[in-house]
Amino acid sequence: MITVIGIGEDGLNGLSPAARALVDNAEILVGGARHLAMIPDSKAERLSWASPFTHSRALLDSRKDRRLVVLASGEPLWFGAAAALIEWFGPDSVSVLPHPGAFSLASSRLKWPLQNCLCLTIHGRPVDALALHLAPGRKLLILSEDRSSPLQVAQLLHAHGFDSSRLAVLENLGGAAERLTDAQGCASDLNVIAVDCVILPGHRPLSTVPGLPDEAFEHDGQLTKREMRAVTLSALAPLPGQILWDVGAGCGSVAIEWMRAGGHAIAMEAKDERLARIARNAARLGVPGLEIIAGRAPDCLPLDREAPDAIFVGGGISEAGLLDICWSALARGGRLVANAVTMEGEAALMALHGLHGGEMTRLSVARLGRVGGFHTWHPAMPVTRYVGWKR
Repeated sequence: MITVIGIGEDGLNGLSPAARALVDNAEILVGGARHLAMIPDSKAERLSWASPFTHSRALLDSRKDRRLVVLASGEPLWFGAAAALIEWFGPDSVSVLPHPGAFSLASSRLKWPLQNCLCLTIHGRPVDALALHLAPGRKLLILSEDRSSPLQVAQLLHAHGFDSSRLAVLENLGGAAERLTDAQGCASDLNVIAVDCVILPGHRPLSTVPGLPDEAFEHDGQLTKREMRAVTLSALAPLPGQILWDVGAGCGSVAIEWMRAGGHAIAMEAKDERLARIARNAARLGVPGLEIIAGRAPDCLPLDREAPDAIFVGGGISEAGLLDICWSALARGGRLVANAVTMEGEAALMALHGLHGGEMTRLSVARLGRVGGFHTWHPAMPVTRYVGWKR
């Protein structure tokens, strides 16, 4: 049995008698250098985490049937090591004894009700991902990577118009060196960043509801426009954790909005300059984890990977065999959405509809403009949309 014990900056003094007894009687102690240094010398074998962390699985596998105690920060199932151990060895092989963690301690120091806070981490993760969570009035508690993290967060707030946000840094929570400071004064790698989000007047916050303004994306004109993007994403129906293939991604707008709604996405694009643009858009809009594949469909489709829950075909619809291959790749219960503006593309969608059924819809949008001194409507090209579900 593997026992994971949460331990704070107060070390052994903060452990319950039961947790202390498990540590004292362990045959093997596992943890980071900081945690192992808190434990007095004993007969227990001491093992530090492997680098990369995933290599630790082999380290523990041959020892898991002994009295093995893992020391972890605070609450080991909240961005902690216990989650990985349960995934590796199963829930019946792991027990967890938590300790008040960084989020609980930070909220108590700031007098912020924890249920009203969004708890995040940038430990081993890109700072850009925080952009997704910026919203006026939201309170963020963020686990840092190191002492440079608070300044990085401050720079991100500035880049997104949240300069007026109140930012506090809580160092060494629960220990003798605990301190409340700011981004400039941070001197400890062990810190939590607290942000009370305030947006500057004149800046428009971005919603996670699909249909971001077109100007939110850097593009060369290859962009599914806002209105069409909103109805396209409503048909794709993003759900947390589900996978989207965005085929012919252009600037990546559909894949990015899918991820902002909580899913995973793979964007496929043939043109080099667009690939770089997709990456920049994804980072700026808070989803730097978007996977990008270079290549022309259908050759670039990752057919050897897990079947996608949804596929959007925004380019190359009339490419021979593309829609059939996409349909075959789709998971059962998945949905395929494709938009066409040409007669050739529409013919390909009609053929797909004839094979698999689904919905065909003609959509048109007109925007207000001027002709001379008068206002009038300027219609955009009509779009034929196909939506199909794989039963």
